[in-house]
Amino acid sequence: MAYTDFQDFLSRLEREGDLKRIARTVDTDLEITEVSDRVMKMPGGGPALLFEHPGNCEMPLAINVFGSRKRMSMALGVDDFEEIACEIENLLKPEVPRGMLNAARELLPKLALLSKCPPRYQTGPGRCQEVIMQGEHVDLGHLPILKCWPQDGGKYITLPLVFTHDPETGKRNVGMYRVQVYDRCTTGMHWQLHKVGAEHMRGYAEKRRPIDVAIVLGGDPALTYSATAPLPAGIDEMLFAGFLRKKPVTLVPAITVDIQVPEDAEIVIEGRIDPSEQRMEGPFGDHTGYYSLADMYPVLHLTAITHRKKAIYPATIVGKPPMEDGWLGKATERIFLPLVKLTLPEILDMNLPVEGIFHNIALIKIRKRYPGHAFKVMHALWGLGQMMFTKMIMIFDEDVDVQNVGECLWRLGNNIDPERDTCVVRGPVDMLDHASRLPGYGSKIGFDCTHKLAGEGFQREWPDVITMREDVIRKVNGIWKELGL
Repeated sequence: MAYTDFQDFLSRLEREGDLKRIARTVDTDLEITEVSDRVMKMPGGGPALLFEHPGNCEMPLAINVFGSRKRMSMALGVDDFEEIACEIENLLKPEVPRGMLNAARELLPKLALLSKCPPRYQTGPGRCQEVIMQGEHVDLGHLPILKCWPQDGGKYITLPLVFTHDPETGKRNVGMYRVQVYDRCTTGMHWQLHKVGAEHMRGYAEKRRPIDVAIVLGGDPALTYSATAPLPAGIDEMLFAGFLRKKPVTLVPAITVDIQVPEDAEIVIEGRIDPSEQRMEGPFGDHTGYYSLADMYPVLHLTAITHRKKAIYPATIVGKPPMEDGWLGKATERIFLPLVKLTLPEILDMNLPVEGIFHNIALIKIRKRYPGHAFKVMHALWGLGQMMFTKMIMIFDEDVDVQNVGECLWRLGNNIDPERDTCVVRGPVDMLDHASRLPGYGSKIGFDCTHKLAGEGFQREWPDVITMREDVIRKVNGIWKELGL
């Protein structure tokens, strides 16, 4: 189901009893964070929140809209986001149908679905441009931008869709990078070394040209999710959003930069970056639960702000898990599992625990077939897109439920000989990893938690896991109520 816009999604949340309006004035400086953090840590993730009077701003602020499995699924228009994984798995099926009739039956539904994916271009203007501020009228102070944590370097736009284009190919990228507010018309742009936005800027730097940027807030929530998704190189985020919502994303020309933006957005911030200009950005209380340190980053000079007449400002906060972003990460884990399995079919399941900040710990279930198989999977994962940032990979047998962290820890403790069953490698790590030897470069470790084979130098007998006989289980099931336990 496609939403007409962000407010359509909020209306559905309210109808479902999953949105709480807050009429009292709550300050955008730390107070909204404290309220939202407490709600996000409630059992089930608490409700979505709509602050009707955020600080002195007239524009309402919505937060925690993705903060539960139910809301994350609703945001993507499905009953459960596992359904999207099944759709992707079906699209990726390599079997060749037998006969022309069977081919038509199998391929036509797929082609019909894919035909709805490409974005649609409209000459404009869009709903996102009902109010236009340019020149001296550009003022970020009109938006209820949050200062999230006490040591933050300033206020931050925390749920931005950042649009840029490759200077050579013109291909679009939409990423989510935090944006620090310096003053009414200048911001920092946190383009980390490994991100596509940074790669685009390096291309413009070589040409000695400024790079056009559009920061989009809101729209169908499928757009926001798509900006966070680890898509394969060359896959357009707006194309993926069209796939998720089963309807094309409508784009319109921005006012002052050469970028097409979603017509249904709440707010669009336009500007340009001179690749030669940098400024200190940070610190920022990040999703690791620690402050990421201040460093030099590009500077965005705003040329326009456009928004709807009755816009709602989308925001989030990050910090010690569990937080709202945990469900964005869980959706990615499940939705992109079929793509991982396409490359590594021996993988049966994976779990990227919220407590491991997703890129710190990966629990992987495989169908082990030969000596060294676990190590093969580790190295393959470290070479697979953003999985290169995974600090610890643990490989388990097919009888292990990797969604059960307690069971995984039990197997980890029992099944490894540290000298034999670990593998330490060096390579790129997440720029937010404060423990690495250098920013963006450090080490990673893999654990082979599978049963060991003779071909791996294991000459002893591998013991069986303790289990009860099935006949005893059935008998006790039959008398359980009589026992009064």
